[in-house]
Amino acid sequence: MTGLVARIAAATPPGRDRAVDALRALAILGVVGGHWLVTALVADSGTVRGASPLTAMPQLTPVSWVFQTLAVFFLVGGMVAAGSWASARKRGVPYGRWVGGRLARLFRPVEAVLVVWTLAAAAMLAAGVGESTVRALGKLVWSPLWFLLVFAVLTALTPLVTRLHPLWPLVVVLHVDLVRLGLGGPRGLGWINVVAGWLVPYCLGALVARGGLRGRTSRWALLLGGATAAAALVLRAGYPASMVGVPGGRMSNLDPPSLAAVAFGLAQCGAALLLLGPLRRVVRRPAAWAVVAVVNLAAMTVFLWHQTAMIVVTTTALLLADGPLPGLHTVPDGAGWVVARLLWLPVFALALLGCWVVFRSYEQGGRRGGGSLVVRESTPERKGWARRA
Repeated sequence: MTGLVARIAAATPPGRDRAVDALRALAILGVVGGHWLVTALVADSGTVRGASPLTAMPQLTPVSWVFQTLAVFFLVGGMVAAGSWASARKRGVPYGRWVGGRLARLFRPVEAVLVVWTLAAAAMLAAGVGESTVRALGKLVWSPLWFLLVFAVLTALTPLVTRLHPLWPLVVVLHVDLVRLGLGGPRGLGWINVVAGWLVPYCLGALVARGGLRGRTSRWALLLGGATAAAALVLRAGYPASMVGVPGGRMSNLDPPSLAAVAFGLAQCGAALLLLGPLRRVVRRPAAWAVVAVVNLAAMTVFLWHQTAMIVVTTTALLLADGPLPGLHTVPDGAGWVVARLLWLPVFALALLGCWVVFRSYEQGGRRGGGSLVVRESTPERKGWARRA
């Protein structure tokens, strides 16, 4: 282990802003933890169906505030992509080659998920598993992939985003919600927010890459202003308090992103930017940086396979156990389920580790070992804004 830590430290360029990588790692782990905590697979009447503890236990709503960290991921994505594009222009790299390389790294790991789950769905149907069960399992795996499509679109738009202030997409989200919710406009209008809503933190990241929001005052204003706006929208405008969708709820803050979710995301971005300083001190320690680097190397694998890991544990236990197990197959309707689910999380993590061992080569482009991969995105553009952020 000491040797691995030393190799990772040696392969990391001096100009790399490790705190930004730490933010990305926290965002990915937040998504994984949130899904594992608020998603349940209930086994009854010979079928498996999805459920959420937030339906029966709304007091768990603050969990969605902690673990819905997509805004931070888009913030980091905007910071890195804007810097990467600036460096590519200086080096004379054409747009097509630049965006093609970034999208290839984004989608390469998806191929394995598509193949494995297509074969798995076909095998389950051939074995007589009910269509509703296959659909419920498939939905858990496929539904998070919308994020990749949105992220790909924003990556492709990076040259434009670098000249766009975050207020513009925020105004779009505001007007879309005003029309669709306040004036009874068509519901389909909300899908504009799928791009506009996540464009807000992405543009914010590009702004930081250009040297904006440098002072703590502006970052505190972002945190407090976003939190105040989100609270006002929930308390006064009727938006749901949960920042993730709740089955059976009147509306979802996330599907499509609502003004409340975007405001809350701005607060998260403010908090993330304030954390950069403390995180830099933490990741100066070689062991802490090694953990962050490994999580970043496995970020796409973790994101793509974490629901599969939960499904593997759930279905395997269902086949081996005499009956439904608490926190795994039972209805999420009480404190007992929450305690049992927390005890299952390490098992999910072990299953995810197994997925990482099997599928990590797809994310790393067929290469093994940490040294060269740690510096894969350490392009020169990061040195400039790393000192400013």
